[in-house]
Amino acid sequence: MRKVLSILNHVLTYTILVVLSVMVLYPIAFAIGGAFSPGKSLANLNILPFPANPTLDHFDDLFNRTNYILWYRNTFTIAVANTLVVVSVTLISAYIFSRFRFKLKKPMLMSFLILQMFPSVVGVIAIYVILNRLALSDSYLGLILVYSAGALPYNIWLIKGYFDTFPRSVDEAARVDGAGNLTVFFRIVIPNTLPIIAFLGITSFMAPWMDFILPRFILRSDSKKTLAVGLFEMITGRSNDNFTMFAAGALLVAVPFVILFVINQKYLVKVMAAGAVKE
Repeated sequence: MRKVLSILNHVLTYTILVVLSVMVLYPIAFAIGGAFSPGKSLANLNILPFPANPTLDHFDDLFNRTNYILWYRNTFTIAVANTLVVVSVTLISAYIFSRFRFKLKKPMLMSFLILQMFPSVVGVIAIYVILNRLALSDSYLGLILVYSAGALPYNIWLIKGYFDTFPRSVDEAARVDGAGNLTVFFRIVIPNTLPIIAFLGITSFMAPWMDFILPRFILRSDSKKTLAVGLFEMITGRSNDNFTMFAAGALLVAVPFVILFVINQKYLVKVMAAGAVKE
C-alpha cells in the first residue's frame, strides 16, 4: 500500500510540474513562433506555434523601419543608471542602519516600511508636478530619480536584514587590526555578501527595463522613447497591427535577462559555496 501511495505521489508531483512548465513555456513558444511567422497577424499560428515558413523579415523591419535600436539604447541606459544608483545608495544606507546607532533610526525604518504600503501609481500626479517644477520632466535624470527613490525603501530593508546576519565579530576583529569603517565595508562586508548584491543588481535592472507607465508619463520626446512605449505603439490604434514585429521585438527584450541570469547563476553558486573564512 505504501509503495502504491509513493508511486501516486510521484505521478501527481510530476504531473503538476509538467502542467506548470507548459503554462510557463507555451506563451514563450508562441512569442517565438510569432516572431518568425510571415505576415502581420498571429492568427496564422496553430495550437503548436511553429510557423510553416519561418522568416527573418520582422527582425529586418524592426531594425530598418523603426527606431528599435534607439529605444533599446535608451532603455539600457536608464536600466544601468538605475542599477548603479540603487545598488550604491542601498548598500551604504543598509550598512549604516545595520551597524550604527543614531537618533531616529527606528522611525526612519518604520517610515520605509510604511512607504511600501502605497503603490507608486498613487503619486504619479505629484511626481509629474515635482519634476516639472524642477525642470526634470522629459528627461532621463528625472525618470531615474523616480525609479531610484521608489526602490530604495524596500531594498534598504532587505539588505539591512541581510547585513544583520553577517557576524559583527568579523567587523570587530578587523577594527582591532586597525581597519576603519570604509575598509570594513569595502574589503570585508561587501565581498562576503555578494549573493544578495547580485540579486539587488538584477532586480534594479529589471524594474525599469519593461516599465510602461512612468516612461509614458514622464518622457514626451520621440527620441527618448523606451522599449515598452515603442513596442506598445506598434499594436495600438487601427492602423498599427504589427503583431509579429511586436513579437520579434519582445523576443529581443529577453536577451539581457537571459545573459544576466546565466552569468549570475554560476557566480552566486560559487560565492555561496565559498563562504567566508577568516584566517
